[in-house]
Amino acid sequence: MAEQGRETEFREFTESRADWLRKVAFLLCSDWHRADDLVQETLTKLYVHWPRMRRAENPDGYARKVLVNTFLAEQRSPWQRWRARHPDRPGTEPVAQPSDPEASLDLRRALAAIPPRQRATLVLRYYHDLSVEQTADALGCSPGNVKSQTSRGLRALRRVLDIRSVTAAERTL
Repeated sequence: MAEQGRETEFREFTESRADWLRKVAFLLCSDWHRADDLVQETLTKLYVHWPRMRRAENPDGYARKVLVNTFLAEQRSPWQRWRARHPDRPGTEPVAQPSDPEASLDLRRALAAIPPRQRATLVLRYYHDLSVEQTADALGCSPGNVKSQTSRGLRALRRVLDIRSVTAAERTL
């Protein structure tokens, strides 16, 4: 009976949060297929640790932390390092985005161009509107690290956006 209650609770949580988790995952990885994989892996981890999840003071924060940590761990994998060194190899090209009017925003493209840890910090700070302390807790680092990652991330974002605006202006001439 308890197992059936666990299944029901988990299914309800998944149904209510899956779209939200997918959007966050997309902001982190800029690829809808990878976002789906990240969400699937995150939900698997949440299911395995469901008793801990149920005791969490903030279940959404717990789920977000698992998602971000899963993304960051994936970025450290040998496969990701190989893909970064061999972008011209077959099978390493990014998957086409679904037709989403928002996907063409320069900000999303620029966000995808900055390092993963900075991207995760900016997504948590500005998309989720978390404080420095909450972001530090989610990333498992110090508040000072969050501040420096935020500063570096914003600087990199501005640089990428500035390069894109110059390139777009040159095309119109």
